[in-house]
Amino acid sequence: MKEKFEKSRKNKDFIEIYGIHAVKAALKNSKRIHKKLIISSNLQDKFTNLERKVSEITSVSNKKFSKIYGNEKNYQGVILKTSKLEQPSIDDVLFKSKEKKTELIIILDQVTDPQNIGSIMRSCALFNCYSIVVAKNNAPDITSSMAKAASGALEVVNYIKVNNLSRVIEKFKKNNFWVIGFDNNANYSNNSIQLPKKCLLIFGAEDKGLRDLTKQKCDQIIKIPIKSNNVYGIESLNVTNACTIGLYEHFKINKK
Repeated sequence: MKEKFEKSRKNKDFIEIYGIHAVKAALKNSKRIHKKLIISSNLQDKFTNLERKVSEITSVSNKKFSKIYGNEKNYQGVILKTSKLEQPSIDDVLFKSKEKKTELIIILDQVTDPQNIGSIMRSCALFNCYSIVVAKNNAPDITSSMAKAASGALEVVNYIKVNNLSRVIEKFKKNNFWVIGFDNNANYSNNSIQLPKKCLLIFGAEDKGLRDLTKQKCDQIIKIPIKSNNVYGIESLNVTNACTIGLYEHFKINKK
């Protein structure tokens, strides 16, 4: 019988996180309550001094771990059941931004793949961006696969779900944020992107781009210049790659 974490209402405030980097980062976060750690016995040395933060620890052999949980490459031999993190409100983010000369926020417009979002979180953490905003009805909740792709960035990057993206964008604009949309269908291609100190960068779904309503809220829409390979149908960047380019362009000009 699989030693899976039981699912019940009282567990709705907890999440399973797997992967060495993601679990290590979560264990270091004092805001979390750690309920259970299942770890392959050959990995225990990697978690020395972190295990004491968990209520219950189960150590199993490599062979047993693979038998119970299947593809060990996904789990990397470790699973942590831990509390979900409380996310700030948009007002919280805006209040803190008043004290900053530089602030970058990512908005994802109908990006639905948890692994893409997790990878974007990882890029955000490396380029001084600490909030991602998404529409509640068009984006996934935080999942185990998102946490693994984020590789620890889930502990430092906010993931804020809102009811109405357009209203949130307007709110940021009223607080002196520039709004820059990135869209592969845009007519304007900028080889030298100059991003303001305080701005929102908005990215849409790879197959659809930005919605018309979102475009109308942008101060500028940029197409990242690329050389398409029409022979093999390679015509656009993955949203993760596009977002990383935008993050870097802001970072290299505004880094502290």
